[in-house]
Amino acid sequence: MHLPFWLTTALLFPVLLYQGKKARRTTPRLPEAGGSPSGQYGEGAPAKRILVIGESTAAGVGVETHDQGLASQLAKQIHERTGQTTAWHTFGVNGIRLGALLSELETAELPEADVVLLSMGVNDTTGFTPRFRFRQQLRAFRRLLAPRYSGPILLLSVPPMHLFTALPSPLRYVMGWRARQLDNLYIQLAQQFPEDFTYLDYPVVTDPALLAADGYHPGQRGYRYIAEALADRVSPAKRPG
Repeated sequence: MHLPFWLTTALLFPVLLYQGKKARRTTPRLPEAGGSPSGQYGEGAPAKRILVIGESTAAGVGVETHDQGLASQLAKQIHERTGQTTAWHTFGVNGIRLGALLSELETAELPEADVVLLSMGVNDTTGFTPRFRFRQQLRAFRRLLAPRYSGPILLLSVPPMHLFTALPSPLRYVMGWRARQLDNLYIQLAQQFPEDFTYLDYPVVTDPALLAADGYHPGQRGYRYIAEALADRVSPAKRPG
């Protein structure tokens, strides 16, 4: 139990509640991306298939169409660096927590994939999902994907919410503290079960030019920036021949 965190949260609760309600009221709520949630770079059968699952970043919040979002940008980077035909598919729900995402995935038709990246944690942070439950849900997520995907799930680290300038202080720092606690669960799972999980650091996006109109989600340049930082770790650049 992280007693200092909960004591701090309890002491600041009236302020946090007020700031949280004000942030929801004043922050623009951007829609999910439109267009096809899948695509391909290159001709012929894909040599690499990328699947991104998660919350608002997987849903493409911050851009108009999915081909401007994370999965597409990541596939494009891999295609350009390796010369391989690379397919992509994204499945995301804005504002969802991991437990609810599991329910959605039970009936979702997901394609076969060579790389699966999970982008979660912000809504479980703001919703104060208990750490033991978050851990259980991550294990359940891995079991759910087992029939169609045998490699380790790539866990994209929980964004550093203490740097989200769209949130006021002290709310920003308390949320950042909680985000680090959930992120530590990612690290622990990757260390304990390397056959099931791999941890990926989230590239920090602080430049306003990389953010969408809400000052919270990445814009098109922001998703490209994240994809550029992740591409070599997801698929090392080795061109044929």
